[in-house]
Amino acid sequence: MIRYIIATYGKLTQFAMFFLVLLFISGCNKAQQVAQPPALKVTVGKPLQVNMIEWDRFTGRLDSVETVEVRARVSGYLESVHFREGALVKKGDLLFVIDPRPFVAELNRTEGDRARAQARYELASLRLKRSRELLATASVSQDAFDERAAEERQSKAELASAKAAEEAARLNVEFTKITAPISGRISRLFVTEGNLITGGTGQTTLLTTIVSLDPIYCYFDSDENTYLKYSRLAREGKRPNDGNVGIPVYIGLADQEGFPYKGHIDFIDNRMDPNTGTMRIRAKLPNPDLALTPGLFARVRVPGSEVLEALFVPEEAIGSDQSRKFVYVVDEKNGVDRRFVRLGPREEQFRVIREGLTANDRVIVSGIQRIRPGAPVNPEEEQIAVEKKDWIPQEYMALLKGQDTKHTFYHGNGLDKVRTD
Repeated sequence: MIRYIIATYGKLTQFAMFFLVLLFISGCNKAQQVAQPPALKVTVGKPLQVNMIEWDRFTGRLDSVETVEVRARVSGYLESVHFREGALVKKGDLLFVIDPRPFVAELNRTEGDRARAQARYELASLRLKRSRELLATASVSQDAFDERAAEERQSKAELASAKAAEEAARLNVEFTKITAPISGRISRLFVTEGNLITGGTGQTTLLTTIVSLDPIYCYFDSDENTYLKYSRLAREGKRPNDGNVGIPVYIGLADQEGFPYKGHIDFIDNRMDPNTGTMRIRAKLPNPDLALTPGLFARVRVPGSEVLEALFVPEEAIGSDQSRKFVYVVDEKNGVDRRFVRLGPREEQFRVIREGLTANDRVIVSGIQRIRPGAPVNPEEEQIAVEKKDWIPQEYMALLKGQDTKHTFYHGNGLDKVRTD
């Protein structure tokens, strides 16, 4: 009986196991029959193709075109101050007055000396005239005549010396009134009223300083590689070769967006600094509203290449794989292909693609975090739009055309037909 029960239990167990296997196989078939998820919808667009120049960016510092240390030409006590500290002054405005009384007294003395010398000279001239008349009738000796002539010449020299002393005294009186030598913004008062001022050309007293504001300079330093690049482009005729002078420069301050101020390069140093390996460059720009102040740091943007035909993609379309950059491209079968690219500079919300893309590639421009290489997608075409139109500044185009720059874009049809949108 027991054996029968055991045999029956074994058969039931085998039947149960067989039934479970059938259920598992059936479940797998059903899983395989489940429909694949729909292809992910993505937005694709072809790279924006424009003719442009790449920009080099530097950090510069603003400086005044003219800087003057205001010092006295004569010594004396400071009598009065006639300006407000930090105010704008014009050339010729009265700034300081030094007590003029000693200098006025000296002027009066020299005027008396000049008058005395004038009288002596007139007397000597009359005596010489009489002696010349008497000499003609032999009424006076030649020796007496020579003596009168020497007296006339001596009195004439004394008169000239007295006039010079009088003029120097008059200048000293004028120098007691110190005026602004240039127009600009004046600094604080370094010496207050009542102090003794040392003037002249030695250890003179600094009274204040004035800096001009319009126009204004911006100094910045270019590294050696950038300088060599500019020189190579100039030698190849792809960049203005007049020492790069006149090339437009765009400047922005630390709290500003973009580069609202426009100027041009007017000076490049004659040697590379051996200590820093940089070349000093100066730009000059107008400052009519006086918004730029000497000493401020500035962001500087300079045209740094020849005219290029570049491809742009939005910054959000670019992914990173450690140190490499890539974009997702949709092929003819709507499959996703990961394409590694070499990036160029950033322009607003776009990035220049140097290598890895063509103008006809369909690039996924949004939502790349959900994309995997090889996955099917449902692409929706969208044209990459851009608001910027001045990829090549008009000033730079005119400069290139005016200097007959040797580049394929500048020959035949001229710069006026270069695509900028």
